[in-house]
Amino acid sequence: MVALIVVIVVVVFALIVAARTIRVIPQARAGVVERLGRYNRTLEPGLTIVTPFIDRVRPLVDLREQVVNFAPQPVITEDNVVVGIETVLYFTVTDPRSATYEIANPLQAIEQLTVTTLRNVIGGLTLEATLTARENVNAQLRSVLDEATGKWGIRINRVEIKSVDPPPDIKTAMEKQMRAERDRRAAILTAEGEKQSQILTAEGAKQAAVLTAEGERQAAILRAEGEAKAIDTVFTAIHAGKPTRDLLSYEYLQMLPQLAEGDSNKVFVVPSEFAQAFGGLADAFKRGATAKGALEDGDDGAGSDRGA
Repeated sequence: MVALIVVIVVVVFALIVAARTIRVIPQARAGVVERLGRYNRTLEPGLTIVTPFIDRVRPLVDLREQVVNFAPQPVITEDNVVVGIETVLYFTVTDPRSATYEIANPLQAIEQLTVTTLRNVIGGLTLEATLTARENVNAQLRSVLDEATGKWGIRINRVEIKSVDPPPDIKTAMEKQMRAERDRRAAILTAEGEKQSQILTAEGAKQAAVLTAEGERQAAILRAEGEAKAIDTVFTAIHAGKPTRDLLSYEYLQMLPQLAEGDSNKVFVVPSEFAQAFGGLADAFKRGATAKGALEDGDDGAGSDRGA
């Protein structure tokens, strides 16, 4: 019975020794080994063996990128406006030894450092700059935090301002200002549109008037050229036919009824040449009548002689 108890004790002791000797480190984790209370080495992922009862493995350190969301913090801007700023921090442990021995509580230290740095940065900006220049604020925060946490074995990958909450009265004033700005821009755009419309309309009317005038000018030129050609043709035909004054007077008399058809044609101007032509025409009619009478008298004398 005693022998059985001894065997059991030995087996239990062997199991405890094996458990404290063989350690398995998961991926993206790291273990810090202390030998007799002092730092000895850092365990990498995989199977490793430590000296039992002499080496002690501290809690594993997560080497993955971690995200921390800090609660909104009251910050005063340069124009004395209190705003609540909520930040999100992304960091990675690069040196497990420094992260274990250089800082007692890394997350609390990072949070307090973020708050103080945020107040320093936002204190030099106005509310409008704080709302519109988040990229600059993020860059300044990351630079300061990364420099401060480097000795802790922590790398700050990214700092983001999640939200900026001004007081309710400031929000109301900002909404009114934004609404007024939108109305002003809409009025400006409407006025610009009307201006452009009027300009285009005037340009169109101008071009239409120019084209109309150009068309009328071309038409007048073509009509004048046609009339000139017609007059030249008539003049050439008249001179080629060599008309007498009597013929011209007769043609003018034929045109008089057509000239008298208009309501405003009440006065006729008769050139002196046509007056002379009328005189010649009258003389011609008189000579024709005299010749006709002489012929009739001759015919009567001839008949008397035949009767005798």
